[in-house]
Formats: sequence, C-alpha cells, structure tokens
Amino acid sequence: MKAVVFHGIGDIRLDDVKEPELQEDTDAIVKLTASAICGTDLHMVRGTMPGMVPGTILGHEGVGVIEALGKDVRNLRVGDRVVIPSTIACGSCSYCRAGYYAQCDVANPNGKRAGTAFFGGPAMSGPFHGLQAEKARIPYAHVGLVKLPDEVTDEEAILLSDIFPTGYFGADLAEIKPGDTVAVFGCGPVGQFSILSARLMNAGRIFAIDCHQDRLDAARAQGAEVINFEEEDPVETLVRLTGGIGVDRAIDAVGVDSMHAHHGPAGKKAAELKDEFKREQKEAAPKTKSHGDNWVQGDAPMQAVMWAVEALAKAGTLSIIGVYPQQMNTFPIGMAMNKNLSLQMGNCNHRKYIPHLVELVRTGAVEPTELLTRVQPITSAIEAYQSFDMRQPGWLKVELEPQLLT
Repeated sequence: MKAVVFHGIGDIRLDDVKEPELQEDTDAIVKLTASAICGTDLHMVRGTMPGMVPGTILGHEGVGVIEALGKDVRNLRVGDRVVIPSTIACGSCSYCRAGYYAQCDVANPNGKRAGTAFFGGPAMSGPFHGLQAEKARIPYAHVGLVKLPDEVTDEEAILLSDIFPTGYFGADLAEIKPGDTVAVFGCGPVGQFSILSARLMNAGRIFAIDCHQDRLDAARAQGAEVINFEEEDPVETLVRLTGGIGVDRAIDAVGVDSMHAHHGPAGKKAAELKDEFKREQKEAAPKTKSHGDNWVQGDAPMQAVMWAVEALAKAGTLSIIGVYPQQMNTFPIGMAMNKNLSLQMGNCNHRKYIPHLVELVRTGAVEPTELLTRVQPITSAIEAYQSFDMRQPGWLKVELEPQLLT
C-alpha cells in the first residue's frame, strides 16, 4: 500500500509499505477514506520535535471503514464508518476513566511517565505508524474509534479527528464563560476552531492575532476582531481595545513554530526575543538528541505565550494547546505570577470531546468544512506538505484522500 513515510529531517516520501495486521485482540484495521496534514506533522519534518524514527508513517488524523477487528472489540462491526481520535488511549486506566485520555497510563509502551501516545509521532510517543496511508492498525479500537452517523461526511469527519477537538479543548481549558473577552494567538486550523469553539461557549468578544491575510480573513468571517501583528503591536492593540484592562482569556494555538514578524511595529521586538531565546538555550538548556545523532535545540521564542501573558487581564486564564517539545524551558513566570494568572495546557483528550462534536455536526449546529480549503489525493502528499508548510494563501487545512488510488 502507499503511505507518507518519514526518512529524515526535511525528507518525506510516498512509499510502498507493508499492509498492517491485527496484533492484539483490541486492534482494528481501518481502510482510510480520508486523512489530513496537520501543523504538528510539520514539527516532525522540520526537526522541531526530535526523536522521529526513519520509516515511520506520518499522520494522526483519519476517517475510514473498519476492515478487520480483534475479538475484544465488542462495540463495533466490520464495515462501520469511523473517525480516529489522534491520541491513543486504553479506556481502562484511572486517567482514561477521568477523561484524561492523552495521559493514558497504558497506551504508550515507553512507560507510565512517557507522555501522550499518538499516531505518526516520535519514539517517545510509541511510536505508532500514522494515518497518511491506505490502511492503518488502530490499537484499543473499542475506545480509539468513534462510529460515524450517515449524516456526517468524510470531509466533516476528518476535522473531528484532531483539529476541532483540539480547538474546543483549548477553549475549554481557557474556562470561557458567557461574555468573556478572548484572544486567540494563531489563526491556523486549530486557531480557527478555537474561535469557533469560543463562539459556541458564548464569548462576548473574540480577537484573532496572526499575520497571514487569508487566515485573518477566515477569522473575520467567523466574527472575530482581527489584529495583524506585522502592522501593529498586538499587546498594545488588545489593551487599547479592551479599555486598558486586557483580555479575560487567551489561547496559544501556535506552539513552537511561534509568531515571527519580519517587519512593522512588532517585528523588531520579535527578532530580539528570538535572539535572546537562542542565547538562553545555548547557555542553559540541555541539548536533545534526535535520530541520526542530529542535535536539536529550540530556535524560536515563545512569542505567542509572551504576548498572551502581557495581554491578559489580571486574574485571567491562559490556555496553551500549541505544541512545544520537551526541551523548551522558557516561560515568563514572573509576569504571570504577579498578575495572578491561571495557566492550563496540554495535549488534547480527543476521545472526551469527539462524540459531542460529532453530534453538533450531525444536527447542523456547526459546519466545519468551511475551514477545509484543499482536498488532494495522497499521491500529491509531498507537494501538499510543501505548500502547507509555506503557508501559501488558501492552504489552511489539507485533506488527503487515499481512496483515490483505487
């Protein structure tokens, strides 16, 4: 079968690979009818998330049809259409039972303290082969697959695998209450769904911060008040537009590929922060070794976090859902502490949110496909990665269709 395979930093290929097989009684084999490219995949390809093993199939978003089931998967049938939560969970441990599926004690074979297990990730996450393929093995399928109603299309469902739940998770962590003023830093796919989710939670005003015009236009279309950080200082603007108070809630939907202005009022400050971060990392941070003896250090400032902490009102809440690798160790703790800020962050507990979001889509309460801007056959995956990585206009979210091969 065809699959998108990681061979090294900056080197991904569409390869012929062996079809997956059932290994455990709780496994399923799913024939993928839709996959997608996520910003997190770019972390792997760029090397900003180290530890990727050559030969790993990429991708953690998938929709498909069950082709085979282990004997202990008792809630599904062969032939069911399903969406695949991006993070892997056993469903039985104390963390899963409490809804912290991303911190499952069992799924990650590296041990209880190894962190989140997910598809197509580095060695510390398993690794489990990913979903940018014609077929995939799904462990703990009784929890790791959610049956889809006929009313939900593949195009809608692929957005329910990761980015819609993650955006909703970010809004949930931010503790948004009716009437709250919310700032979303980063208007990529997850940021767009954070905006949508803040609307669902009846936020009073939503500000969207980015520098890419097509992304700002998409945010504006959702009713957000947009700020281009290359044209004005986002912190000064947020404080001014909120009457000198700041925002109640802020969501960092960017992560390690943080916001860098190349010109304009915020540009110099961003460049200075980047240089300062590099110096700090070089002097103090431990180096992290990735596959092939490549030494990887963080090389981007936590710009979105810095702006968010500055822009928050006293006693506000910061939600971080953008991906940061474990070697990142810089945070403006003094400013946050002295403003009595609350901080919540983490990997999304996808399985907790997906059933609710499937129902919202089924009933027509939300239409997520408005944010799906490209559909490509998996044979064009490498070119799609390049366009998505360059943030070309119109490449907000990319769906890959493995079934177009047949």
